[in-house]
Amino acid sequence: MDSPSPLTTTDLLIEGMTCASCVRRVEKALNAVPGVIEAQVNLATERATILHQEGVSDAPLAAAIEKAGYKRGAPMPATTASRSLPEWWPVALAALLSAPLALPMLGSLINEHLMLPGWPQWVLATPVQFWLGARFYRAGWKSLLAKTGSMDLLVAIGTSAAYGLSVVTLLRDSSGMPHLYFEASAVVITLVLLGKWLENRAKRQTTAAIRALQSLRPEVARVRRDGIECDVPAAMVRVGDFVVVRPGERIAVDGEVVEGVSHVDESLITGESLPVTKEVGAQVTGGAVNGEGVLLLRTLAVGAESTLARIIRLVETAQGKKAPIQRLVDRVTAVFIPVVLGIAVLTLLGWGFFTGDWSTAVLNAVAVLVIACPCALGLATPAAIMAGTGIAAKHGILIKDAEALEIAHRVDTVAFDKTGTLTAGHPQLVSIHPLAGAESDVLKLVAAIQSNSEHPLARAALSSAQQASITSVVATDVRVLPGRGIAAAVDGRLYELGSTRLMQEHGVDMQRLDGPRAELEREGRTLSWLAEAGSSPHLIGLLAFSDAPKPSASTAIARLRDQHITTVMITGDLEAAARTVAQELGIEQVRAEVLPADKVDVVSTLRSEGRVVAMVGDGINDAPALAAADVGIAMSTGTDVAMQAAGITLMRGDPALVADALDISRRTYHKIRQNLFWAFVYNAAGIPLAAFGLLSPVVAGAAMALSSVSVLANALLLMRWTPRRVSNS
Repeated sequence: MDSPSPLTTTDLLIEGMTCASCVRRVEKALNAVPGVIEAQVNLATERATILHQEGVSDAPLAAAIEKAGYKRGAPMPATTASRSLPEWWPVALAALLSAPLALPMLGSLINEHLMLPGWPQWVLATPVQFWLGARFYRAGWKSLLAKTGSMDLLVAIGTSAAYGLSVVTLLRDSSGMPHLYFEASAVVITLVLLGKWLENRAKRQTTAAIRALQSLRPEVARVRRDGIECDVPAAMVRVGDFVVVRPGERIAVDGEVVEGVSHVDESLITGESLPVTKEVGAQVTGGAVNGEGVLLLRTLAVGAESTLARIIRLVETAQGKKAPIQRLVDRVTAVFIPVVLGIAVLTLLGWGFFTGDWSTAVLNAVAVLVIACPCALGLATPAAIMAGTGIAAKHGILIKDAEALEIAHRVDTVAFDKTGTLTAGHPQLVSIHPLAGAESDVLKLVAAIQSNSEHPLARAALSSAQQASITSVVATDVRVLPGRGIAAAVDGRLYELGSTRLMQEHGVDMQRLDGPRAELEREGRTLSWLAEAGSSPHLIGLLAFSDAPKPSASTAIARLRDQHITTVMITGDLEAAARTVAQELGIEQVRAEVLPADKVDVVSTLRSEGRVVAMVGDGINDAPALAAADVGIAMSTGTDVAMQAAGITLMRGDPALVADALDISRRTYHKIRQNLFWAFVYNAAGIPLAAFGLLSPVVAGAAMALSSVSVLANALLLMRWTPRRVSNS
């Protein structure tokens, strides 16, 4: 049996889409290409994201787009988000030619007759109809060939009807001053062009956050090779190169400081308002601005693998994906335009047969076609998502996909990992309680057992041993006991170092240290026991560690409580120690003594209770729980595995950003609902008014253009959002 072909994703730019029906048609065409698993098209970004088997090339995808009636798509780099400013001259020229035709409407307000003769009207209207409005005919014809409808088709049919009626009337009565409707066709085209121009300008503003991030990339880096410094293009820097960053310069690569001390402004990347001190051993992010000192960096990542490039990809992916609520819009637009065409025909026939005034019948049918264009429906959801994810990224909150954004607004329970998430993640060894002998003897054994461990408690113990000038002996047969501790042989004797659970499993008697243990648990210390294993295991000593809560942790919990969100702490600590920390921070519920593998079960249990759960963590052992939650929120100060499993990534280790992430999610979803409501109401109210002759084609065209612009303007209000509080932790 052949193994399934691996899947890959391709992004294509698409030109010529104007409404939600266009989106559906392109998706249908792309999904029909052999090997395509799923295609999602975003009207606001004019971009298709296609999941397909690895053997599918760009050519059949681009051909499918072209066959659907749109301009051939081109492969788009993952970090390209700039949108050129739309050309203004077609709008200006259309307005210039249409203005004399619209003068009679203005003149009637002051009882002045300003109507031009018929043939000059025809001369002015014709270039607007067939030159400046040619885009509607081209796109409309392609819609017909594809047996679907679109905004362009509605505009082309409607304005052609008004223009054709005027030409026929003019030819029949060329000697007099017949009532013509050239102004309806020309002004409608002008208003639609104006609306699309304003719409494109507004779309460009929604990608402002991406462009701001892209602008952070320096073009040149100063590289030190063989003791000689020279400027080279940033694209030519390789991992391991030494890069010199002078005061005031923007850092070109992700790197580790090997020389120098300075303050670095990372605000446009992490949202952190204050410069951060960087010294030897600290990591810096490309795009940040160096302060007063000279730094020498060893390059860790460049190009597409840099933090900045990954941030841009994450935000672009979120902006390009379709929110679940958008599927409702897709189902509506699938039948919308055929229904509108039917209503327009009924309007034409109804007015024509019942009144005998076929001129009025044509104009009312034109008004129905023009006002029904579903532009606002297609833009309502993606515009809000683009604005929301963009402003969130500016403040250090990366939302990976639209689904996470949509679910996050319903979160009523937030589960926190403790170490590194609520606490600083840099524990210190605060006390040693030997059962017999000296503290230094216990510390010497502990340092030997953990000499090669990267666990935070191990680093704390090794740091204390180094400060006490204790020379550790060599440990052998080292075995990690996941979620419990570690075992190793020292000088031929087997030792175990770990949790209370580990001691209980191996039958170690801990009663003789019950007094210190109870006191340390009341203080909220994390305990680690050292015992000699074997046929007769016995206790050697007890170590107590302290990991201080982050300065913003209590404020973060208070903010969530204000939002009526239940907080839960999940930790492997003992119940008493965990409850002490939870009480200090104001956390309502505690799940203590939880093994890393069991965190998923805790999250699943919370969800089974009917809660919508967000899990916040930073470590590898948090990744399964992050994936199991309704929404996973990862700290970027943690591991890449955690960030890949999470739907939202916080670019600095500040728990207060959790409340900010939920807040911007709620506000964005609120904007989506507002936009969809007004888009549906606009069509529901406008079509009957037009059918009953209460809207002229000109007013319908203005209303249609205004609807798209208003939806975008409403979404852009999200760009004014700021976090309630920005911590400097």
